[in-house]
Amino acid sequence: MPRIKIELPERFIFSTEIPIYIGHINYGHHLDNAALIALVAEARVRFFKSLGYSELDVEGVGIVVADVAAQYRSEAFHGETLVVEMAADDFNKFGCDLVWRLSDKASGREVARGKHGIVFFDYAARKPVGVPPAFAAKVGAA
Repeated sequence: MPRIKIELPERFIFSTEIPIYIGHINYGHHLDNAALIALVAEARVRFFKSLGYSELDVEGVGIVVADVAAQYRSEAFHGETLVVEMAADDFNKFGCDLVWRLSDKASGREVARGKHGIVFFDYAARKPVGVPPAFAAKVGAA
């Protein structure tokens, strides 16, 4: 089976720090894979907030997550603080990828990298819509 390989952008436009709590740890005593996705979701909310948006209001439309891919690079443990970096990449008519990297703040060790494919969505009409030009400009895609 082919392995997932995530290519990172040359630069990230957003960064935030998130601590690993005991609830994020699994029976193997390291970061649980479901918790990883939850931590990235928190970072995604912070990313949109840093741009003046919410996930339900990006220039009047919302977003939906269409797909997720993750590539684990090392374990992460209770008490560590993760630096989550994020950038928008690979734009198409209706959306883009939010590419991310998680690293341990103290050591710089990369923990995981991945992407969330997002689609811009009109919740009232229940259909995808084009990427808002102002969003694309803010993230450097325009």
